[in-house]
Amino acid sequence: MRCDKEDLLLYAVTDRSWLHGATLYEQVEQALKGGATFVQLREKELDHDAFLAEAVEIMALCRRYGVPFVIDDDVDIALASDADGVHVGQSDMEAGDVRAKVGPDKIVGVSAQTVEQAILAEQRGADYLGVGAVFPTGSKADAVEVSHETLKAICEAVSIPVVAIGGIGAGNVHELAGSGICGVAVISAIFAQPDIEKAAAQLKQRTAEALGL
Repeated sequence: MRCDKEDLLLYAVTDRSWLHGATLYEQVEQALKGGATFVQLREKELDHDAFLAEAVEIMALCRRYGVPFVIDDDVDIALASDADGVHVGQSDMEAGDVRAKVGPDKIVGVSAQTVEQAILAEQRGADYLGVGAVFPTGSKADAVEVSHETLKAICEAVSIPVVAIGGIGAGNVHELAGSGICGVAVISAIFAQPDIEKAAAQLKQRTAEALGL
């Protein structure tokens, strides 16, 4: 299953920092009910078996909602869980190696901060790019800020879809209008909110408005 740009409108990235007694499964389902169009499972702390079990469970949930599901960084978990694909950063496995390992039918997403990185990722088989951080963010300590000029230049330099990531919320997504992105990837703007379903629905609407959809 490869992805269409419509799938990337509201790209939800999980984070267990805000579970507050809920399960990640429950929170992802709330995001899906609110209209999330894409889900990335991001786990930095779980051991392999727990990560795999969670991936299988949440992948089944995403299939039920007809939403693409990818794993952050871990190609082996993506393959073992039969996820729709994997997303890698610049410091992870190189896009060409990922594509060789997952085969032609899986989604490969790549993080990019420069036009050069973006063009190379597309050449090596990436299906979409995640570009950021477009605003200051607390979710990733080592996030590099990407100017809106660079974001626009990346969108113009590649033919694959681009999602913006980093510090995006309902209050500032309108600032990305005209950049060429096809969606936004968010963590706290959905999962740190008291009503995840409502937060997802509101952000999806505002993103669609910003993109003129």
